Amino acid sequence: MAKSTTTAVPIVTSRKTVFPGKRFHYEQLTVQHPSGHVHTRELVRHPGACIIVPRLDDGRIILIRCWRASVEKPLLELPAGTLEPGEPPIKTAGRELIEEAGYEAGEIVPLGDFYTSPGLSDEVMHAFFATNLKHVGQQLEPYEHITLVPVTPAAAFAALDSGELRDAKSMLALFLAQRRGLI
Repeated sequence: MAKSTTTAVPIVTSRKTVFPGKRFHYEQLTVQHPSGHVHTRELVRHPGACIIVPRLDDGRIILIRCWRASVEKPLLELPAGTLEPGEPPIKTAGRELIEEAGYEAGEIVPLGDFYTSPGLSDEVMHAFFATNLKHVGQQLEPYEHITLVPVTPAAAFAALDSGELRDAKSMLALFLAQRRGLI
């Protein structure tokens, strides 16, 4: 990768919480660029989240179909969830796998982490791969509408190719697991 020759970087000169939400906070930053240009940016402050690629003993991957208010329809995804305050990401992964998919993992290994959308949020997504799954039953919140969709890895990638699987965090987690030879 080529190194940048620019040493000067923009500086945040002020920040203001526009709205303190229950889970996320909305903030406005004033940014001064080395050129002298000043502009404002609105963004979401996020506590972080995790996503899990759960593999059943028969090799299938557990996808879920989850209704999303932001797009007003169900999306095909991998189980995922937001970190609770002070909760390590691997603990969140285990908790969310039980809550959303109804499986407890015997083993959870990290795949890596990434910014989900750095143009508008500081959310860091921690990706995990889960195996030795034991069915314990879903523990959905009253507002959650989630159905399980166990598929072969080939079917998961076919859903990605066809546009049925459009959730970026799920796409990337699948590719991370594939790259490591786990699926």
